[in-house]
Amino acid sequence: MSDICLDVVVRETTGTGSAREARRNNEIPAVIYGGDKDAVAVVLRKNEVLKALNSGQFLSNMIEISHKGEKQKVLTKDVQFHPVSDMPVHVDLYRVTEKTIIEVEVSVDFVGEEDSPGLKIGGTLNVVRHAIEVKCPAGKIPDSITVDVSKMEIGDSLHISEVTLPENVKPSIDRDFTIATIVSSRASKEADANAADGQEAEAAEGEAAEGGDA
Repeated sequence: MSDICLDVVVRETTGTGSAREARRNNEIPAVIYGGDKDAVAVVLRKNEVLKALNSGQFLSNMIEISHKGEKQKVLTKDVQFHPVSDMPVHVDLYRVTEKTIIEVEVSVDFVGEEDSPGLKIGGTLNVVRHAIEVKCPAGKIPDSITVDVSKMEIGDSLHISEVTLPENVKPSIDRDFTIATIVSSRASKEADANAADGQEAEAAEGEAAEGGDA
């Protein structure tokens, strides 16, 4: 769990007008839902949300909220941003405990690129998935999932079944999906094509010379 703790104030009224008034007061409307309780409309302090976003530990992470001194663990499920200013305008918070099993996207960290035989000879790492959706306890969300490509050759594909996931972390998708492949680079393809063209040109010149001698 991150160290983020946000103060919340329950909104007495809801709707578009209430949300606009909150934003004018440098507050961000939010809703807390999930668990065995009803959804509750609240507001967050804008400066606290911006600080949390800048920490990199706010989205898809378990945080704490505080209401009149009473703290509760929640998961930041979604943040809506203004299409022009890119400022947060609404936050969805989901009630959890450390053991609650949740689905969340975790970024992929590729390692071993310098040792990959395919990359050494000019191949290109084609990333199919930059993040993987997994099921895990809310208190054990991994920072990233390490994927080792050090043994991959050109033409190889790496699937989720070949990745060692952290304890109690499982992929949300049942099938054995592809995470990355190594393909021939455009440069190497062009070099191969140029070499082939050169060989064809030399052959054509040789045939022409033989025809001239005759």
